[in-house]
Amino acid sequence: MDEALREKLKGISVATLATALFKRGLRNQVIQGVQPVGRKGRNMVGPAFTLRYIPAREDRNQLSEFRKPSHPQRVAIETCPPGHVLVMDSRKDPRAASAGDILITRLMVRGVEGVVTDGGFRDAATIGELAIPAYHTRPSSPTNLTLHEALDLDVPIGCGDVAVFPGDIIVGDDDCVIVIPQAIAAEVTDEAVEMTAYEDFVVERVKEGTPIIGLYPCTKDEHAEAFKVWRAEHGR
Repeated sequence: MDEALREKLKGISVATLATALFKRGLRNQVIQGVQPVGRKGRNMVGPAFTLRYIPAREDRNQLSEFRKPSHPQRVAIETCPPGHVLVMDSRKDPRAASAGDILITRLMVRGVEGVVTDGGFRDAATIGELAIPAYHTRPSSPTNLTLHEALDLDVPIGCGDVAVFPGDIIVGDDDCVIVIPQAIAAEVTDEAVEMTAYEDFVVERVKEGTPIIGLYPCTKDEHAEAFKVWRAEHGR
């Protein structure tokens, strides 16, 4: 991932990115139902590396599966590239865990940027204390083998009702997670940087008592001129 793009995205909220994508006709890019296990006060930003689960079948999913070096869940933990975000399609089913604190710790040590599942994590309290950003629907204790079979790596998946393709840019803040199609990531980011600057200006004005009509969105020349002065003063 272009590091300049990553740095820009670290300072943009998911809400602002959602608006920039909506302007391009993309209405369904926020992964539904997921939230941070523990808020980090910073953005998670990285390309998607994907893992797909399917419903487990009893003749294929015993604890002995974890002994196999080729088990896709274990392979995902060891091959997700540093700086990427591991995104798991757990079928929106948190009744069995997508992973636990040992595997997430391994991702963190390997330099992976973050992890997202539309299922749940076991050992969630411990995961929430790790430095790596992690997002799920709720805590879940049963092993994934009880309900999920890890099957495919680095393929298109659905996570929280959003299509995720390998290499799509994933951004998570202290609220939620959004998926930016790789092909338009740069233009969306540049527009969102501009939007963020104006929104910061608006917040200051609203706190000072300025009415919102004509200010947000900007439909009055006086606010446009004041914003130019504000940008110069703040180096934005």
